[in-house]
Amino acid sequence: MDSNVEGRIVKISGPVIEAKNMRGSKMYDVVRVGDENLIGEIIRLNEDVATIQVYEETSGLKPGEKVVSTGAPLLVELGPGLLTSIYDGIQRPLPQIKQATGDFITRGVEIPSLDREKKWRFKPSVKKGDRVVAGDVVGEVKETSLIVHKIMVPPGVEGVVEDVVDEGDYTVLDKVATVKTTEGKMDIQMIQRWPVRKGRPYIKRLDPTVPLISGQRVIDTFFPIAKGGTAAIPGGFGTGKTVTLHQLAKWSDAQIVVYIGCGERGNEMTDVLREFPELKDPRSGKPLMERTVLIANTSNMPVAARDASVYTGITLAEYYRDMGYDTALMADSTSRWAEAMREISGRLEEMPGEEGYPAYLASRLAEFYERAGRVQTLGSKRREGSISVMGAVSPPGGDFSEPVAQNTLRIVKVFWALDADLADRRHFPAIHWLRSYSLYVDDVKGFWEKIGKNWLGLRNKAMALLQKEAELQEIVKLVGPDALPQHERAVLESARLIREGFLQQGAFHEVDTFCPEKKQYEMLRIMLGFSDKILDAVGKGVHIDDIIKLKSMESLVRMATVPNDRFEEEFKKIEVGIDKELGSLLKEVSGNGS
Repeated sequence: MDSNVEGRIVKISGPVIEAKNMRGSKMYDVVRVGDENLIGEIIRLNEDVATIQVYEETSGLKPGEKVVSTGAPLLVELGPGLLTSIYDGIQRPLPQIKQATGDFITRGVEIPSLDREKKWRFKPSVKKGDRVVAGDVVGEVKETSLIVHKIMVPPGVEGVVEDVVDEGDYTVLDKVATVKTTEGKMDIQMIQRWPVRKGRPYIKRLDPTVPLISGQRVIDTFFPIAKGGTAAIPGGFGTGKTVTLHQLAKWSDAQIVVYIGCGERGNEMTDVLREFPELKDPRSGKPLMERTVLIANTSNMPVAARDASVYTGITLAEYYRDMGYDTALMADSTSRWAEAMREISGRLEEMPGEEGYPAYLASRLAEFYERAGRVQTLGSKRREGSISVMGAVSPPGGDFSEPVAQNTLRIVKVFWALDADLADRRHFPAIHWLRSYSLYVDDVKGFWEKIGKNWLGLRNKAMALLQKEAELQEIVKLVGPDALPQHERAVLESARLIREGFLQQGAFHEVDTFCPEKKQYEMLRIMLGFSDKILDAVGKGVHIDDIIKLKSMESLVRMATVPNDRFEEEFKKIEVGIDKELGSLLKEVSGNGS
């Protein structure tokens, strides 16, 4: 792949270097820098001077060292073996690097992303003489016990199958089929390469009408994300961004998870690396890693590689989407990626935009989020796949008016605003119900109406109740709760019940960590039914203090911890108990009145 372009370093500025005699190179070509063959990428060309961002530590480099162009853009390797892997930002396998170089990554180390020796059981699904187009499946490999890996005809290839191997064990480099195209014969291997900055093609985009169920009540019921949707989780330090992303990675009903630790602290990424291999997939009982790819690019790794890690992750997600899988991508955090852009832009001496970020910040963020979506994939048989992208944003001091949060807000359709006050009060997930929103509520309404009737009406009623509580809290601060009329105190109690019983959820509680859709709907229906009943009872003269003492109040708050396989019968008992207790209170009042 060598393009025979060899230049010399003339200037070094941190991760950005300049090299002369680079005529013949192209933008975004990957180059090897210096005597240690560091990996870099051309980001600016001016006559024969190339500006290069280097993805590795540049200390020790000196002017005059050679720079050799590979003639190709930054590519990722796609094929069996991606799942269960842990990569750095440019898809180098970290466990294999550790074996080769020890605990610290040696600069310039080259280890293939996919194992060249391992043999995979290939089962052909086409025969000689079949006509195939791009995206058609030529065979299957059982990649893990959970996922069947489909070997597809690469984009841009179309023709007749001239030869296909028998079922057997092959490495990723072995030829598994030959297709005769108009341009000649094309060998198909289990491995494909794809440039990370270019989105993989598909036939058409589909409407996002199916929700991505995460088992988190505040997300699924109040601010849902659709499969193929985009969401941002902004929040200050300690508000629970990483835990929320972990919960989404563990519990969401996507078949494939791509988790990018983009510039997060090393200890947070270590938690992921330690925790994920031990976690069980809730739906199959198998290790969660069997459907996960991790990209670890921590804050002490070279800044430039953060830029690549985001594109590497989305390209891997697109590859599995093309097989017809629902894929969830978590980026933690896009703010660190933006900071890397700001540093590189500063080294390039570009005109800064707001707060020193480059003027193209918004378009880069949009470019990334636009690669999400639910699509009809390439291929002669209809297949659908999706990528849902969830990005954490870490605004300094929790200030949502800063450029990364604001530009992300313009692009994404779901905004889960984490609130420091809620986190301080130990209300988790600390997603603020009055600041967050989802533009997918109407799109996923059809799905939820099948779970339970009038789902949207219940959701909107709960939101109105919480809004009313916020207004009443202003008065409570001035006069105290006891000065409020009975009816308004009943509204406050109803809202407190929804806050503490429904919106709060324990990520580490064995039952409450995941709440099925039907249980979410029933909980909300019963709580709002109770709210109507106590408002009616107060109107008939029952004192709110008597209602607060009811045993039913306690059982309503504890509904979340009722085991998921038994909740229907337990909830019926709770409803019967409510009617009984409120009935006896009403009798007392009418008895006293008579």
